[in-house]
Amino acid sequence: MAIAEGILHYLSGPALWHPILQSDSVLKSNLSYSGFLTCTKKLEGSRGKRNLLKFGSCYRRENYVLPWRSSRVKRLDCLSSDSLNGPSYSSGGEEYKPNSNDVNVNLHVNEVISSEKLAAAAAKSEKALRINADSLEDEAWELLRESIVCYCANDPTSTSILNYDQVFIRDFVPSAIAFLLKGEYDIVRNFILHTLQLQSWEKTMDCHSPGQGLMPASFKVRTIALDSDDSATEEVLDPDFGEAAIGRVAPVDSGLWWIIMLRAYGKCTGDLSVQERIDVQTGMKMILKLCLADGFDMFPTLLVTDGSCMIDRRMGIHGHPLEIQALFYSALLCAREMLTTEDGSDEIIRALNSRLFALSFHIREYYWIDMRKLNEIYRYKTEEYSFDAVNKFNIYPDQIPPWLVEWMPEKGGYLIGNLQPAHMDFRFFSLGNFWSIVSNLATPTQSHAILDFVEAKLADLVADMPFKICYPALEDQEWRIVTGGDPKNTPWSYHNAGSWPTLLWQLTVACIKMNRPEIAEKAVKIAEQRLSKDRWPEYYDTKGARFIGKQARMFQTWSIAGYLVAKLLLAQPQKAKILINEEDLDLVNAFSSISANSQNRKRSRKGHKRSYIV
Repeated sequence: MAIAEGILHYLSGPALWHPILQSDSVLKSNLSYSGFLTCTKKLEGSRGKRNLLKFGSCYRRENYVLPWRSSRVKRLDCLSSDSLNGPSYSSGGEEYKPNSNDVNVNLHVNEVISSEKLAAAAAKSEKALRINADSLEDEAWELLRESIVCYCANDPTSTSILNYDQVFIRDFVPSAIAFLLKGEYDIVRNFILHTLQLQSWEKTMDCHSPGQGLMPASFKVRTIALDSDDSATEEVLDPDFGEAAIGRVAPVDSGLWWIIMLRAYGKCTGDLSVQERIDVQTGMKMILKLCLADGFDMFPTLLVTDGSCMIDRRMGIHGHPLEIQALFYSALLCAREMLTTEDGSDEIIRALNSRLFALSFHIREYYWIDMRKLNEIYRYKTEEYSFDAVNKFNIYPDQIPPWLVEWMPEKGGYLIGNLQPAHMDFRFFSLGNFWSIVSNLATPTQSHAILDFVEAKLADLVADMPFKICYPALEDQEWRIVTGGDPKNTPWSYHNAGSWPTLLWQLTVACIKMNRPEIAEKAVKIAEQRLSKDRWPEYYDTKGARFIGKQARMFQTWSIAGYLVAKLLLAQPQKAKILINEEDLDLVNAFSSISANSQNRKRSRKGHKRSYIV
């Protein structure tokens, strides 16, 4: 690791400002403000430059680094005429050559080998595999660090970046965790505070403005002319709250991830001063008020449109998708830990606690599916009009898909993808199930059952590359109707049951929480066989994940960061506590009480007051 960091230090040169690579005296002499984020942007054609950035009324020369969606990184073996640009790195154009110790030990079955030789060969093989794994991890760190680039390294003439010149909040999360676990805190701190500043920006689409607490899905660097001097320009961060996004979808998960990341920062660093700042407390409350606002819905789950989370294209997840509910529950628990006791907090904490109770009961009771529950649904009566109906959502047994009858193992189960009146989405959604374990939204029994299910279905969910974003794929006429014939979400590609290496880190946290890290270790070993060789793709296609995704970006930062976080946590599992929400005894007792009384609950108008306008 020291060698890799030394090489990076040499390659980065004076254009890269980083607290690890520059002394305090150098930083103070060149910068009046130091802000660092991670950049994952893929760019071609321009050299990075230092520019003036305006904050308030002061101009500062600053190097600023951002988490672009696709990685802007280079490998020593990939320098060519169209290699990625930015701050110039000098590698001498040499190709990367495997270490002489990176060898495979082959034992031929027709040889007679003594027990001593066999033991020695096995030890040598294990050492070689360990060396290979260490080399892969070093390469991943090198790529992640090379994604830290100057603020002004973008090429406005590039036409191939689509929305990959945007900085996505959700995409930064695995990078943030990787840097926290590595002890590099400034990058995460500055990301948290700078994205908070964007929350208060005016956001309007077709004369309509959403709630104040909405966090942007992404933002980009934009160059504008100064009013006082047409020849001078400045760079500003231009946030997108959905008004420019593909499909014009508001990002529900951005604020939830921001709260989770804020807690992880405090847990990892021990620095609670950030979360106790007035502006941070205010921003957190704005997010909570937006999520806890009253509406027409009868359910405690958040009602969202299609494409409002990691699956950000039309995939039939509108309504109450599990991923949003798991993140919502986790964010509520994190916020309850961090909210300071002051005037104005009591009301929101009461609303937060009330929602936690209802949400945990709703998901655990109605989203759970296993062989017993499946058979129960198969025998449901329909059209039950009563307060004690068994089939509360009027689910028709014919909705049970044929694939599920054959796919469901005898042992294990999972939380379904969505629940609405007369509709259950039986697909397995990985992130929602993993984060339900991490956040304790699922009970301990359900959490173990989910991992039993994953273990039983590794051949389908992992195959040649972990991990399926959902299973199974929408195909044929169903794909045409649900996705609108989306050419990017074809069956077994992208969000339609594609395989995403970044999901390794969520799987690992869930496995560590339940003390079953061996499941994650299997998945990581499978990923290590291909990730570097395939140049760290964004996602993989086909049912068995055999092909690199047809539109996958290479050297994808959150693929790299997801792998690194998985490796770091498997090596030091105690550090997973920065992400895990512990079981709340009050919630457990409330859940038991609700379960006991739910069958006998009756309508009551006692104490109900209503005002009428005559």
